[in-house]
Amino acid sequence: MSYIQQSILNMIKYFRRKLSALADCERTTVCGADGMLLVLQLAMADVNKQFTGEFTVLLSDVVATWKYLLHDKLDLRLEDAEIPENYVERRKAYDLFLKSSNMLDLIDIYQKCMALDSETDITLSPIQLLTFISGDSHCSEDKDPMLAIPSTPSNRHNKDKAKLLLSVKRIICSYLKLMVNSKNDLALAYILNVPDRVLGRDAFTDLKHAARSKQMSLFLVATSFIRSIELGGKGYAPSESDPLRRHIKGLTKFVHFIDTLNEILEIQNPRIAAGQILSTIKMHLMKGQSSGNPFCLAAVEVIQDLDLRIKNIINFQHEAVDTSTTGISPARPKLHAINHGTASCGRETVKALIILLDEEAANPPNKNKAEVLCGDEENEISYGVPSMLTLFRSPEQSTGSSPKSLKERVKKSLEKREVKMKQNLIRSQFACTYKEEHFPNLSRVSACHSASKLVSVLCFDDEPAAVSSHTTENANSRRALGLGSGNVHKRGSVHEKGTGKSSKQSESRNSKRKQVDLNGETIDSITENEPPQKTIKWLEASKNPQNKWDSKPAATRKGSRSSVKNNLIAGQAKLTTFFRL
Repeated sequence: MSYIQQSILNMIKYFRRKLSALADCERTTVCGADGMLLVLQLAMADVNKQFTGEFTVLLSDVVATWKYLLHDKLDLRLEDAEIPENYVERRKAYDLFLKSSNMLDLIDIYQKCMALDSETDITLSPIQLLTFISGDSHCSEDKDPMLAIPSTPSNRHNKDKAKLLLSVKRIICSYLKLMVNSKNDLALAYILNVPDRVLGRDAFTDLKHAARSKQMSLFLVATSFIRSIELGGKGYAPSESDPLRRHIKGLTKFVHFIDTLNEILEIQNPRIAAGQILSTIKMHLMKGQSSGNPFCLAAVEVIQDLDLRIKNIINFQHEAVDTSTTGISPARPKLHAINHGTASCGRETVKALIILLDEEAANPPNKNKAEVLCGDEENEISYGVPSMLTLFRSPEQSTGSSPKSLKERVKKSLEKREVKMKQNLIRSQFACTYKEEHFPNLSRVSACHSASKLVSVLCFDDEPAAVSSHTTENANSRRALGLGSGNVHKRGSVHEKGTGKSSKQSESRNSKRKQVDLNGETIDSITENEPPQKTIKWLEASKNPQNKWDSKPAATRKGSRSSVKNNLIAGQAKLTTFFRL
């Protein structure tokens, strides 16, 4: 650890000791140098959206504004520097983001400490703080000594591993930050969908819009929404039109996991509580992945390091408490025992976590600004580590002129092409082999017999045809049809013997070969191999008491059969011969 880094850490410790006079909340978290740069990027993108309508910002603009902001906050003059465009609005948006997230950056802490006591033992100068935050000094050389080494496959592998370790540490520390400070929106953005909970950009955007409309933090909006569904009842449950209802499953998993960590936080022994919190986070990140996964290996390594550091912090706190209570009456309780058995018994664990997060905030910044601002695309795809600018950017909203999704367009096209055919005819088992163009227009058949308004029914055993008028009820018509059901031979002849087993078989066979359409006042009877063109002639012939088809010569019948064969599809005649009986 360099001299400047140690001086910054001492400044943060002094701030914690004087916290009651310098901050409104004891759970205020410190925003490090990389966090400050990310907050500035988001603030600039938000301002650009107000002026240009696009939530985006150039990397060069962020770096130029970042340099001007550091000099401006430290009251240092920057020679030959122009004021960036919309700088006042960007500065306000930057301060507002930190305030709403209950965070203070390193410059704010420095200014508060110097304003409280000008004779403090802080030996840090504004120039030193500027060089540390900007990453221009030699103090950051200890962080990545491999930058000066020529690039080799082994060195590239080590650099990739270091990037992954840094990403995993950022995720784990974000969980700890959210436990300490539930208003930290930047920490929630890192861990909302890590591991995958199907809470992508759409879910984060809906959560962000709800937080802005209610003027609440992201975590508080998510928690209140889940609590309202689980405990609110019918009168207090969110409306059905609430956009967050689409993400109930993922938000429930996230809120319940944070609840689990908070329950562990209440364990009286801070060593056990801190160890179980880190172990629970590790198992949650590794769930469903192989133990040899690079992400899992990095998580195990980071957790081991953080666990050792937290235990050292807790041991140092207990030694300090034991030393400060020497010579005090035994009747007076120790400081660490005051909250045991109460709702605040996890306060000691929270203090240890805060000290750990302060040490992380005092780390030197990453010299690669593009890597901090744009994120690592490989880690984002492989492990779900998000890019903040991409995550905070709202997805494009669909308008009326924009094309619909491919799935909707294909479905609509299929619905248009689908022919909704009404089954007006009952065909035989070979109906699928008929050619559709040979079927007559049923409306014409109905028009031919509209004058008579009669329905003819074949009768057997020399019974007269049953005639029902247009005004006859459907029940009587069906009864007449049941009595007059017979068998029409495929050559057009009528069986004269309708008794016994043969009549029953003929009834079962012919029930599939004809249909009476009572609504259309027509009967279309199509035999197994007879073309539909014969329907009109058959209806006319059925009006006579005697069937005239039996008097036709055999030659005519053969000719009709040949004409029928010409209308059939290839192969149908063989199938008909095979299934004749």
